[in-house]
Amino acid sequence: MSDLTSELMRDLDRRLQPQMGSRISGKVIKFDGLTAHCDGFPARVGAICKISTDSSDVLAEVISFKDGLNQLVVFELGAGIRAGDKVTLVEEGQTITIGEKHLGRVFDAIGDPLDGRAVPPGQDLWPLYGKLVNPLSRNHISEVLDVGVRSINSLLTIAKGQRVGIIAGSGVGKSVLLSMMTKHSAADVIVVGLIGERSREVLEFVDKVFDPETKKKLCAVAVPADRSPLLRIRGANRATAIAEYFRDQGKNVLLIMDSLTRVAHARREIGLALGELPTSKGYPASVIALISGLVERAGMGLSSTKGSITGIYTVLADGDDTNDPVVDTARAILDGHVVLNREYANMGIYPAIDISQSISRVMADVVTRDHAIAADRLKQLINVYNENKDLILMGGYAPGQDADLDEAYKKWPKIVEFLKQLPSNVERFDKAAESLLALLKEA
Repeated sequence: MSDLTSELMRDLDRRLQPQMGSRISGKVIKFDGLTAHCDGFPARVGAICKISTDSSDVLAEVISFKDGLNQLVVFELGAGIRAGDKVTLVEEGQTITIGEKHLGRVFDAIGDPLDGRAVPPGQDLWPLYGKLVNPLSRNHISEVLDVGVRSINSLLTIAKGQRVGIIAGSGVGKSVLLSMMTKHSAADVIVVGLIGERSREVLEFVDKVFDPETKKKLCAVAVPADRSPLLRIRGANRATAIAEYFRDQGKNVLLIMDSLTRVAHARREIGLALGELPTSKGYPASVIALISGLVERAGMGLSSTKGSITGIYTVLADGDDTNDPVVDTARAILDGHVVLNREYANMGIYPAIDISQSISRVMADVVTRDHAIAADRLKQLINVYNENKDLILMGGYAPGQDADLDEAYKKWPKIVEFLKQLPSNVERFDKAAESLLALLKEA
């Protein structure tokens, strides 16, 4: 057992000893490598238990109880569990400790620090699965959130409290775009959930983003791909719970979840282990419910608190298939989506945002009329050029036959330069809007 897990065990014991009196336990009856069944004892779904083996203690989470048995999913894959091993309830697992001291830190799904420093003192408790909010009690979306990326600020303006998906295949620049938005965003607090990604990407993201200025308002939850599916789901819920806590403090929070697809894959593993019937492309119905539940926890706060959570969720389009069930579900429930195009990336246009396939559903509510008209016009020029690109490359284009195509053809090099942006550069919202208007006014 790792030192980190040992410390977690001791911390859980200290916290729960006063409230539990006598331990509640059972014995393992069967184990299939991922899920264990044990004697039934009182425990909520989501409770954390300790399975005592000959060599070490293994943490697991209760996912169901049926026919007098509790079913648990272990947090350590490949654990050496045998029939008869003792299972002990350790924590109800329904709340997290959170406070200002968590900013500038990186945690795992259980709340243990990954940066080698001590566990920060938690000022408050917050429900891991959030609090229900009356939709009629939420504030209206009315203010722009400046993310520092020219093409998004000017053409796909994001508002405080909006939920946006970044839809991309692998290797199209998704992580770089997220790093830019994290470093350049004007949010009060930024919470990043790195769920199901490669360990190398987690390390690189932390190294790039945790500079002295950004870390003052940033908290990250990292659960790499080699962790248990339940840890991945718990990590997504923990990141969302942290964002909800700071929203309740009146902060404008930017929640970045990378990636929503990996959370859906984790729920698919659990659902199939529970015997759920797979529907579209092997996803059980519980996956759709999980996505909807996570996304709806973001958004505007109550009128009394004035806070907001702007949610940015990356959605992996496997094989660049934008009709995947997770992509479809996310697109339907989110307030907009940004599509990254591999063809743009191959042309050296970074961030490789496909403006013609992307949309912000609340942009018209938060920008001026002139800005909205200019954005629509540039999108039209980009569409016209892309539709006639093959004709132009074959030499079949003749000026003077289509005024829109003439303008698009003439301005295309400047449009490409407008869409490009180096990761280290930042362009604020007002400057991006001015650049857009200036581009369209050029002869």
